[in-house]
Amino acid sequence: MDYVIEMLNIRKEFPGIVANDNITLQLKKGEIHALLGENGAGKSTLMNVLFGLYQPEQGEIKVNGNKVNITNPNIANDLGIGMVHQHFMLVDTFTVTENIILGKEPKTAGRVDIKKAEKEIREISERYNLKVDPTAKISDISVGMQQRVEILKTLYRGAEILIFDEPTAVLTPQEIHELIQIMKTLIKEGKSIILITHKLKEIMEVCDRVTVIRKGKGIGTVDVKDTNPIELANLMVGREVTFKTEKSEASPQADVLKVSNLFIKDNRGVPVVKGLNLNVRAGEIVGIAGVDGNGQSELIEAITGLMKTESGSIMLNGKEIHNRKPRKITESGVGHIPQDRHKHGLVLDFPIGENMVLQTYYQKPFSKSGILNYKNIYKKAKKLISEFDVRTPSEYTLARALSGGNQQKAIIGREVDRDPDLLIAAQPTRGLDVGAIEFIHKRLIEQRDNGKAVLLLSFELEEIMNVSDRIAVIYEGQIIDIVNPKETTEQELGLLMAGSKQKKAGEMS
Repeated sequence: MDYVIEMLNIRKEFPGIVANDNITLQLKKGEIHALLGENGAGKSTLMNVLFGLYQPEQGEIKVNGNKVNITNPNIANDLGIGMVHQHFMLVDTFTVTENIILGKEPKTAGRVDIKKAEKEIREISERYNLKVDPTAKISDISVGMQQRVEILKTLYRGAEILIFDEPTAVLTPQEIHELIQIMKTLIKEGKSIILITHKLKEIMEVCDRVTVIRKGKGIGTVDVKDTNPIELANLMVGREVTFKTEKSEASPQADVLKVSNLFIKDNRGVPVVKGLNLNVRAGEIVGIAGVDGNGQSELIEAITGLMKTESGSIMLNGKEIHNRKPRKITESGVGHIPQDRHKHGLVLDFPIGENMVLQTYYQKPFSKSGILNYKNIYKKAKKLISEFDVRTPSEYTLARALSGGNQQKAIIGREVDRDPDLLIAAQPTRGLDVGAIEFIHKRLIEQRDNGKAVLLLSFELEEIMNVSDRIAVIYEGQIIDIVNPKETTEQELGLLMAGSKQKKAGEMS
């Protein structure tokens, strides 16, 4: 059998951890091969070895049957290997073209020939149906478009083998659909793809074979046509995983959060929330369903004090918290799992232990007269790390070294431990595997069952349908309907979210 890539018995160690333990992965020409595993299983590490960012302690790599030594990404590029990273490597202030040619600038008479590069990039973009404008500035284009720029960057450098690292983690459902079409086009053109993912639906839809790794060890490779999502989930996690969230009927009490006639303008002065009304009661989970960009992010930033509002009212337990400082809002009983864990959830270059007290470090027993008590901070962190199953070499490990799922569990542990009356969970499972998703959903339901109010924002319809007791549909800055998940379908929700099937929002108990 001819393989374009063979990674044979790869071992990669870091201090205190074996990230890849004797893993083998073989990629056939013209296939989409999934690399499946939980957060922290070692998927990205293995691909970083292939791309030359890490050197393995053991094992060998062959490209088109020849043994190679990939000591840096330039060698990988020369061998026709390109990587589309999960966190994009783009310069915001540069144009699409300037980003793509960086380090490989075409020159005419000793000067960088931007026009020549733009023409070439436009041709590649059209050939693969990427629809990217080479003259656009990165800061002006959507996340989905930025990802296409990353794909173009690899194609411009002549990649025949493309590694996609969790490519759909930050995309809308529409962008995911378009990306899948792009992948199929790449395969038709003779490319081969390795897809790092933990989304089983996408594997079933687009992949030919799948290699599963668990806790750094290779579990095996299977043909997608011979398997199913339940089997793959069990292989990945090592136990049976429930896809349906088990929960009893909610018994809501009094309003904890009441938002009335709220108006918010964005930083350009454009109205984004327009007279919005919403209530969340103790003992229930209210899900906000909507297409990204309809005011849901601004609503959450307003409730948590991260954004000023124009007018209206935000009441917490009957007290006005509208336009108060974030710390005051936090102290009055609001917990916040933010949408972007890196920007607003963690200080990545602090140890995970110190991240666990970011909301409470100034209180006893963590500090006295402004002096931090590290012994108490790390004692508390150790307890939360164990309670919320945060997999980390130690509480002193830097937050950035943890996988996405473990970073998320740390944030949830920190927020839940403070016992807030209102827990706001924005995209709590974005980019997480089925095991971590199951864990987080259980924790949200636990909060509800403890009589807390939970406000869930998610772009995953399945999550909204599964976890919520009521669903508030947001469209163009207003709640246009409130529906019961038991009495609606994904299709009906989709129509409501598109604004094509509006009813007048009524309170529904």
